[in-house]
Amino acid sequence: MSKAAKSKTTSAKTPPHSPRSFWQRINPFSWLWRHWWKLLLVFVVVGGGYGIYLNSLISTKFAGNKWQVPAQIFARPLHLEVKQEITLGEISDELKLLGYRKVNRANSSGEYQVLGQRLRIYRRKFDFPHGAEELRPFELTLQNNRISKIIELPAGDEISGIYLEPWLVARLVNTGLEDRMLVSLDEVPPTLVQALILVEDQDFYQHHGIAPLSIVRAFIANVSAGRAVQGASTLTQQLVKNLFLTNEKSLVRKAKEALMALIIDARYSKEEILETYLNEVFLGQNGNNGVFGFGLASYFYFDRPINELSIDEMATLVGIIKGPSFYNPRKYPERVKERRDLVLRLMFENNLLTPNDYKALVTNKLQLASGASLKKDKHPAFMDKVRRDLRDVLINPDIRQSGLKVFTTLDTNAQLKAEQAVTNEVTKQELRMAKKQFEGAMVVSDISKGEIRALVGGRNAEYAGFNRALDAKRAIGSLIKPAIYLTALEQAADYNLATLLVDEPIKMKSSEGKMWEPKNYDLTFRGKVPLLTALTQSLNVPTVSLGMELGLGTIADTLWRLGVDEEISQYPALTLGAVNFSPVQVNQMYQTLANNGRYIPLHSITAIMSPDNQLLWQFEQQPIQRVDEQATYLLNYALHKVTLEGTAKQIHLQFPDVNMAGKTGTTDDYRDSWFSGFDNNMLITSWIGKDNNQPVNLSGSSGAMQIFIDYQKRQTPKSLVRRFPAGLGIVHFDMDTGALSKAGCKDTNSLPAIVAALPLAPKQCVGESAVPDKPKSLWEKLFGN
Repeated sequence: MSKAAKSKTTSAKTPPHSPRSFWQRINPFSWLWRHWWKLLLVFVVVGGGYGIYLNSLISTKFAGNKWQVPAQIFARPLHLEVKQEITLGEISDELKLLGYRKVNRANSSGEYQVLGQRLRIYRRKFDFPHGAEELRPFELTLQNNRISKIIELPAGDEISGIYLEPWLVARLVNTGLEDRMLVSLDEVPPTLVQALILVEDQDFYQHHGIAPLSIVRAFIANVSAGRAVQGASTLTQQLVKNLFLTNEKSLVRKAKEALMALIIDARYSKEEILETYLNEVFLGQNGNNGVFGFGLASYFYFDRPINELSIDEMATLVGIIKGPSFYNPRKYPERVKERRDLVLRLMFENNLLTPNDYKALVTNKLQLASGASLKKDKHPAFMDKVRRDLRDVLINPDIRQSGLKVFTTLDTNAQLKAEQAVTNEVTKQELRMAKKQFEGAMVVSDISKGEIRALVGGRNAEYAGFNRALDAKRAIGSLIKPAIYLTALEQAADYNLATLLVDEPIKMKSSEGKMWEPKNYDLTFRGKVPLLTALTQSLNVPTVSLGMELGLGTIADTLWRLGVDEEISQYPALTLGAVNFSPVQVNQMYQTLANNGRYIPLHSITAIMSPDNQLLWQFEQQPIQRVDEQATYLLNYALHKVTLEGTAKQIHLQFPDVNMAGKTGTTDDYRDSWFSGFDNNMLITSWIGKDNNQPVNLSGSSGAMQIFIDYQKRQTPKSLVRRFPAGLGIVHFDMDTGALSKAGCKDTNSLPAIVAALPLAPKQCVGESAVPDKPKSLWEKLFGN
């Protein structure tokens, strides 16, 4: 067959341009039409599966903890009680720290009013470790710097005491993570919710997660205003984007957002969605951490809880949502005020504000807080102690994102004053001595409770480096002497304040086999000196003689009983403080002394609560009588004399109307300057030295004691008062011999003593004949012998 014939036959069998084959090639719709039910089935299966996946993702997020909330660290709550010694200024300082507003007439949460020597305070509600307390208005009266009466309002019932809520010190947030303070919907003012819905989603309660008509309305509103005043996304869509999606701008992401919004709206109530949004929305940046939610933003911008915000402050927060960076109140106040006023105008136009209210509110200036309340790394030395105590209290304490509430012993006002005192005095001593690289540390503790009120780890209090208060173990010098004299006074049959001690040259071998010859600061010897004088004048030689007589092991035991948890080498130089303690260890030792011999461990945490306010742990250790109370009273009498006429007499000159007690400490070559002193309530230990252990040429009184004085000037010290223990009495001693004397004799000294340990007092004065003289006749009386 020819090629032409083959071609003709093939063409006859399969026409090359058949209408059916052409339509099949260029028009797939017929195929889709024939298989639509299959495609629909695939779409339903895939879409349903994807919907199930999204539903699972949403339910997992909503069912559990939606957010990792940082642990909150609180200061101590100030307890106000009848008969408490406190000044009006001290209470006012605490209220200002807590963000209370001083007003002419206090009638709502977070307000206070000064009425002469009376204070009317509307105490906020708070979940204390001892239980939740609601808003509680009360009025207290002060008389001679003491609380004379506390009345609960409005009933007028007298109460014995009340707590102010504690200040939030810190939030333990990992760098770069979100920070938020959760609030419930019933804590949020209705006006704020109304303003939020008005600006962000007017049809929130009508739509089902997405609202196409709101896009049209937002477009019209923005055109009318000449600027963007309303968004097109619903609150539910915004919530989806913040919780689950990125900021990618694509149709796929927008479709996913819409689908998830529909699921959320179908599964959860409007109230749940709104509460979640209020806690999720981004409202600013605090350093490396984002500020999320209205609860935290209220503190970040206005330093008070959300329920105490004014209407213009609520409008400011609502206005910030549109662009927290663009509308940053601290960077662009005018821009933010304009945005706030726009929100207020929308509220007025929608009958949420009266004309008068609107006119008044738009004239208000932006009144922003400094942001210091949420400043990171506040009081790093104290927080270092808190973290260490948490490691002891909690098993595997991963607390940063656990939402725990940690209640500490910190007195923020005391901490600030302690930091200022250390920085000021260390700098001053450097200039005075023409030296550099001086460092300092300080510990302030509550004597009766063992609670650390302030802790300063260095002259730069904001630097979170080497914590000298906890870790700088240095020779303590004469600070050890009270432990030696207490050891003697506990042996009441052999020692009392009038006992004469030997003050003569002595020699003994040191731990290195060398001869050691201790000397007094003035290089003189007095022969014999009363125990009281030896301590008040901080004489070395009588102290060494007494210490060796008592035994080094006995002294070491006293130090341990006083609370010093440290291995103590027992060699003669121990009697002059050749032992290394940190400032907090010294403070522990003196806390037991100042607390009448009752030991309680120094601590920085009082309680820990769960995120839902369940008490998890509480400090419950009671004071233990470690050393004799009578002997401790005698020692504290001597330490009071130190501030009157001894090495710390400058304290009495600075505070003539306040009784205090304390002891100076100076080490060899003037390398370390120490002081531990106390008033009626607080014990303060201070130190000055160099990290390289080079001399600072400061004695305890010229160096560290100046920090103590500076600190006490910044606050109001309370005069030292101690109960006279049973078994003690005022006894008369002969000044030359130290023996008991009859009352009324010359050259005697009246001192407290443990009466039961003393022999009977003589019936005549020293040198007086035991045989009574023959009565004189009238002639002898008139004319003599």
